[in-house]
Amino acid sequence: MVAVTAKRAGRATSAAGAATLRQRRRRDRLTVLSFMAPVLLGLLVFLVYPLVASVYFSFTTFDLVNAPRWVGLRNWEHLLQDPNVRKAAANTLWLVVVLVPARMLGALATGLLLARFKRGAGVYRTLFYLPALAPPVAATLAFVFLFKPGTGPVNTLLADLGIQGPLWFNSPEWAKPSLVLLGLWGIGDLMIIFLAALLDVPKEQYEAASLDGANAVHQFRYVTLPNIAPVLLFAAVTGVIQTLQYFTQAAVAASVASGQATTGGGISSTFGYPEGSTFTYPLWLYVVGFRYGALGYANTLAVVLFVVAAAVTVVMLRRFRSFL
Repeated sequence: MVAVTAKRAGRATSAAGAATLRQRRRRDRLTVLSFMAPVLLGLLVFLVYPLVASVYFSFTTFDLVNAPRWVGLRNWEHLLQDPNVRKAAANTLWLVVVLVPARMLGALATGLLLARFKRGAGVYRTLFYLPALAPPVAATLAFVFLFKPGTGPVNTLLADLGIQGPLWFNSPEWAKPSLVLLGLWGIGDLMIIFLAALLDVPKEQYEAASLDGANAVHQFRYVTLPNIAPVLLFAAVTGVIQTLQYFTQAAVAASVASGQATTGGGISSTFGYPEGSTFTYPLWLYVVGFRYGALGYANTLAVVLFVVAAAVTVVMLRRFRSFL
């Protein structure tokens, strides 16, 4: 009888302990959720809701004045037939393929150079980083002035050397390369990230590789690159996403190079100048939404841009994992 009573008491104690443990875990979860609530609320309000709303509005037609009207797949069918989408996507793809690798190579080369400096390293790092602090609009205005075909300092210097300078931002062939030069001028932000990664590579690995007879090229291939690979991935992913949203520099360069200011609402009639060579996908999205007021179709373009950016990110992450 005593044994039975003791067994029941033990069960009751175990049940009470289990209930207390569950309460404690529930309290811990609520505590964690209370700390995460501001972030979760922000994600819901500023990311999840706009994304879901964009998907819904992509199947409607509306202009912020009248109520949205469901049109089914009409916007998506129009997107497949829109010649401006093909032109803008081609220009954006060109910038992704050329601008992103050029900025990464330029920033990596500059970082490797600065990593070797011992005296005055802080001064040189500051000088290389300063262009990245320039506002995009101001930097683009300065570049359009510097590369002005007739009186710009760059073509004037080339003429003094006996070289006929191109039309730069006024030429369909040179407009996008000019934007690449603008991007290379402002590689300071990327250079600082690469420089930090390069300085973090263990020196013992370089010493071991040197003892094994590895030259500078082999050390870079088998020591430097594996150590900074995650940083390279970060730069590539963020660079592609930013270039897919390339807007400000293309808009300002086209407006200034054409000699015409923006029209009402900040929308220039010369977006894409010259001859549509700088007409990027975000520019067309902006024009559709705010010049033509076709916000339903603009949301369709935005959803496609989001899906492409997400797909490219996933592919790059998987490729990087297999590379490691």
